[in-house]
Amino acid sequence: MKTYMAKPREVAREWYVIDADGQPLGRLASEVARILRGKHKPQFTPHVDTGDFVVIVNAEKVILTGGKVDKKEYQTYSGYPGGLKSIPYRKLLAEKPERAVLKAVKGMLPHNRLGRQQIKKLKVYRGPDHPHEAQQPKKWEVQG
Repeated sequence: MKTYMAKPREVAREWYVIDADGQPLGRLASEVARILRGKHKPQFTPHVDTGDFVVIVNAEKVILTGGKVDKKEYQTYSGYPGGLKSIPYRKLLAEKPERAVLKAVKGMLPHNRLGRQQIKKLKVYRGPDHPHEAQQPKKWEVQG
């Protein structure tokens, strides 16, 4: 019996839409990362991008449990002395909620070429509307 290895040209891609309204950020991000990697498919192959496209709507309504909304910070570093910037999650959620969700999902993907290829299949939108109706996305329910 030979082990099946998926080939990039044989992968059939689906589109899924996920509503982030009232979802905890970490649970939402781990489920989305699982779909982007293709781990929900039987032909999952670790070194091939077998995942599907994901559209996240209502990113501004995602929640953090406990006191993390006030304690959690995102940091960026320019590489220069004094170039460290810290942005509180509450401020990031008010200004750019798409970036907060994108950053959470990106941290759960591989940190290599494959992860950079997989994150391109994620589309995040602040409100309930998205321009991907032509792809006929299926609704995906996140447990949690």
